Amino acid sequence: MLKGITLGQYLAGESPVHRLDPRTKILTVLIYMVAIFSARGWPSYLMLGLFAALAFAAARISPRYMLRALKPVIFILVFTVLINMFVTRGEVLYRIWRLTITREGLVMAATMGFRLSMLVITASLLTLTTPPIALTDGLEYLLGPGKRIGVPAHELALMLTIALRFIPTLIDEADKIMKAQMARGADFTSGGLVQRARALLPLLVPLFVSAFRRADDLATAMEARCYHGGEGRTRLRGLRLGTLDYVAGTVVLALVAAVFYLRFTGGATA
Repeated sequence: MLKGITLGQYLAGESPVHRLDPRTKILTVLIYMVAIFSARGWPSYLMLGLFAALAFAAARISPRYMLRALKPVIFILVFTVLINMFVTRGEVLYRIWRLTITREGLVMAATMGFRLSMLVITASLLTLTTPPIALTDGLEYLLGPGKRIGVPAHELALMLTIALRFIPTLIDEADKIMKAQMARGADFTSGGLVQRARALLPLLVPLFVSAFRRADDLATAMEARCYHGGEGRTRLRGLRLGTLDYVAGTVVLALVAAVFYLRFTGGATA
């Protein structure tokens, strides 16, 4: 379970998606998320799903990473699907004890499951194809206009990137601690929900200690390198938009336009 988490990981490559400017990828993901929640009907969902599949193919990343990206949120995904399936009113199809499954509930469950899956998959693709430093530069540039009203763009971008960067590190650390505890007789799989939660205490305490230690080491390393925030900071590689970025932007805008066209012209069926 821990090894299956892909959020925060970066896979080096020379694919067209890897070569895109980080600002293009961030804006593309944000626009795609808007399109997901604006879509209505299976034609729109089909286009959005095909776009995500083609993006992974263009990034030359194995399809199994799409499934691995869903592992950390599988409980939330299943819970959301079940809630929408049983609480949505409409034409009753089945009755299970006091619970009813309606036609509208099945449609809503499938819709929400698809939306959540696409959100996680596209966010995972962003981190898989963007180095942490490039991601920081892209976020800082996009947050730049907020500096006029006092928004600490550089600090916010740095915090978000550090948080994403340390997700795989903390996962590896948790895996090592768990294996060490299991070698000493700890059991994390048997018993009820309360017992499993109690069994995690020997894991959480050393994990938090390790996280604070890493944070302190990072702060010391940044101070030793005379880090003083974003003022006067220069970049080794500047951000420049290329032809590929304009092509990607045109494609995603065309996708969003098609989604809104189907939504407001009656082309949606659900």
